[in-house]
Amino acid sequence: MTQSINTICVIGAGTMGSGIAQTAAQNGFYTLLFDINAGVLDKAKTSIEKSLQFLVDKEKITAEEKETIFQRINFVSDTNDCLADIIIEAIVEKVDAKVSIFNQLAEVNHSEVIFATNTSSLSVSEIQAKVQQPQRVVGMHFFNPAQVMKLVEVVKGEQTLDSVAETVYDLCLQLKKTPVMCKDAPGFIVNRVARHYYLEAMRLVEKGIATIEKVDEIMETSGFKMGPFKLMDLIGNDVNLAVSQSLYDACNQVERFKPSALQMDKVAKGELGKKTGKGFYEYKG
Repeated sequence: MTQSINTICVIGAGTMGSGIAQTAAQNGFYTLLFDINAGVLDKAKTSIEKSLQFLVDKEKITAEEKETIFQRINFVSDTNDCLADIIIEAIVEKVDAKVSIFNQLAEVNHSEVIFATNTSSLSVSEIQAKVQQPQRVVGMHFFNPAQVMKLVEVVKGEQTLDSVAETVYDLCLQLKKTPVMCKDAPGFIVNRVARHYYLEAMRLVEKGIATIEKVDEIMETSGFKMGPFKLMDLIGNDVNLAVSQSLYDACNQVERFKPSALQMDKVAKGELGKKTGKGFYEYKG
């Protein structure tokens, strides 16, 4: 039997967390957006307000609806305020950090609360093994920007209850998303398949076979909405590299998943993409 979800708490008010919170609020859920950093919370408020105003300008929602949606979001910085039916974490891609926040919140929430990790590359089974009542931990992998992208991977760890996975699957439908159920495995489905879209593109450039611009142009002309280099800049080169490294390690460092030196250099220089103003391309504003 699936659980009833009324309140959603999102942990981490970065780009992904803000997008998930906006999605929840837009679809009628009382939403908590938590971050310990006041500056990050303020930036999230501005980002969500701007995103909703864009919908108003496009006549997708009214000004009154925008205000109602925004009022459904409560921005909090105290874990004691994070009381909900489901906790969705969207923090740094480190197992220990995710385990720590889940266990902290287990102390203040009821025993039935669902803990969903938005990890794109870490093992859900490894995370849940270290969390109180691991059977309530599940993967809920959104794609960036979360308020726009339809797909969500619902990932069952080794101990995830079927009822928990089904509740999250149903929640995705309520959020007007397209959920896909899968078992825990390195890269799940999308990142496992799409990894070569990025890695092979970078290998072509590293070998001097094609330029960054030419690869993107050809792929977009072929029907892809965004070339691999533009997409990596949108995702963030640090995030994209972390997924490649995770898959590389999880698959016993098989050559086909080896991270690109080109991308490693970008990350080392702090050229992470749109969020820093420079990545494979330069951005203004």
